[in-house]
Order: sequence, then structure tokens, then C-alpha cells
Amino acid sequence: MEKSKMPIGKTTISPEVLVSIVLLATMSVEGVSRLTPGPRDMNTLFKKGLTEGVGITVEDNVVYTDIYVVLKKDVKVRDVCRQVQSQVSRSISEMVGMEIGRVNVHVEDIDFTE
Repeated sequence: MEKSKMPIGKTTISPEVLVSIVLLATMSVEGVSRLTPGPRDMNTLFKKGLTEGVGITVEDNVVYTDIYVVLKKDVKVRDVCRQVQSQVSRSISEMVGMEIGRVNVHVEDIDFTE
């Protein structure tokens, strides 16, 4: 067997790594104040990252995310949410090479403090 055709092993990505990527990508978007824990029920009680404002599900190497944000005042909510979706999708695709199923952004509050 040729050396270039030999399997070299397997790479696995921890859900915590995906949560970190989503956190960094989300906070890099202008207009995001912070993340907040999402609503809790029995189905989400044990999901990774939900206490940090990010829910991650991976099915067949496709990443599905739920992001719970607090936005700054005087921003266009729709525009900021689209930027978050774009930034998170691009970051996961480029950093770990996984497909994105969906990026759901849940606006939980508006931050009126300076």
C-alpha cells in the first residue's frame, strides 16, 4: 500500500470546542452585549454549553446551534442576528470543517446600560 493512501487516524472534535468557537464568533459581532443561559426544560437539561448561552447538537457531522443573546440598545436586531449566523457558520466551517445545519439566534433581552 502506498504511503499516501494509508489511513492516518481519526480526528474528533469535543462539543466544548464547538461551544468555544460559537462563543468567540458571537461575541465578535458588533451589537452583541453578552450571552445568557437559554430556557431550561428536561430536554435541554444536559445539553453541552447551554449554561453559557449556546446549545450545540451534532448529527452526522452536521452542527446545529442555538445561541441566546442579549443585544446592545440602538441596534438593528435582524441585522445583528444575521451577522451572528454568518459569523458562527463561517467560523465552524473554516476552523473544524464541519457542515452547518442551522444557527438559531434567540434574542433574550436588550441591554440599556452603557
